[in-house]
Amino acid sequence: MAQMTLKNIKKIYPHNGDDAKKAKKKKKTEDQPEKEKINLQITEEGVVAVQEFNLEIADKEFIVLVGPSGCGKSTTLRMIAGLEEISGGELWIGDKLVNDVAPKDRDIAMVFQNYALYPHMTVYDNMAFALKLRHEKKEVIDEKVKRAAEILDITQYLGRKPKALSGGQRQRVAIGRAIVRDPSVMLMDEPLSNLDAKLRNQMRAEIIKLRERINTTFIYVTHDQTEAMTLGDRIVIMKDGFIQQIGTPQEVFHHPYNLFVAEFIGSPKMNIFDAQLVKENGKYAVAIGGQTIVLSEEKQANLAANNVAPQAVKLGVRPEHITLGAGIEGRVDVSEMMGSSVHLHVNALDRDVVMVVSTMNMTGAEVAALSNGSSVSFNFPGHVCHVFGAETGINLEA
Repeated sequence: MAQMTLKNIKKIYPHNGDDAKKAKKKKKTEDQPEKEKINLQITEEGVVAVQEFNLEIADKEFIVLVGPSGCGKSTTLRMIAGLEEISGGELWIGDKLVNDVAPKDRDIAMVFQNYALYPHMTVYDNMAFALKLRHEKKEVIDEKVKRAAEILDITQYLGRKPKALSGGQRQRVAIGRAIVRDPSVMLMDEPLSNLDAKLRNQMRAEIIKLRERINTTFIYVTHDQTEAMTLGDRIVIMKDGFIQQIGTPQEVFHHPYNLFVAEFIGSPKMNIFDAQLVKENGKYAVAIGGQTIVLSEEKQANLAANNVAPQAVKLGVRPEHITLGAGIEGRVDVSEMMGSSVHLHVNALDRDVVMVVSTMNMTGAEVAALSNGSSVSFNFPGHVCHVFGAETGINLEA
């Protein structure tokens, strides 16, 4: 049983002597806004790397922590592993509080970004090392190592040393070394970031297959939102040590909680426009570039339930949801042919608008017409619009 609970987990890195004096002096400034202190993530105790992290993880769930560099995702993973001390809060694995439990006693295994293999050992010995430390019987070790090697398709490399393997093969060995321990929780810290694009795609598929073949809970850290969307049952999106949103890939893509999530999830990233939320004949619509777009019934109901008043808003529209046709006028600055689609960077409404146009039903001449400097017009329907508060950045449907 590997259900996990993280309650108000916090990580603070103490100041050195000079920083502590500066922090103390800053705290004494009575007119400093409280919000500014929080945003700076600096307290008298030190620099806050992770704050108010709350998460319930079900048994055998695949959770992905994602966010930009420095958001606190790897620090959170290392606290779960026991490699970083927890400054505040509670970490439960099953019904056991493990804040002060040694890493070796937490029944977890971790796969690192840099593989961390012993260069002087063979693949077999690397995978068997932890089992030997446990004083497992030789036949048990042999069975577990060979079973893991078969699952990961590295049986033929068991006699080799890491230097004789490719990056993808080394990563398989690192994963194999973790799974032979039959851990309750598997932690993976950006395991694919050192691989090229083709290998990353291949290893993503391997991890999905692996997940189906072993009974364990996965917590996976990445800065790559493609990995997050394809691997996770749920995604935890982080920024500056705070959780921004927790949800399934579909939820965070179709219903982003705020502007940060909206722009972080999706590639190319969401277009954000300045617009007005208006009400016409009792229905919500967005006014932008001389166009008025009535929102879908679902969005009408959500906005009405929140009693949202007409106001200036930030309007989000994903590039793949924009279509060519009568509407907002613009000029193509850059046209990128991507095979089955063309990515257009259009100068419109005094900003760069990115759109993904399918070429499946277009002639060669029509595609060629979307060249740099050409004039285009585009539109989008109401059901693809995401409306955020201009000041708060919060989704007004949330």
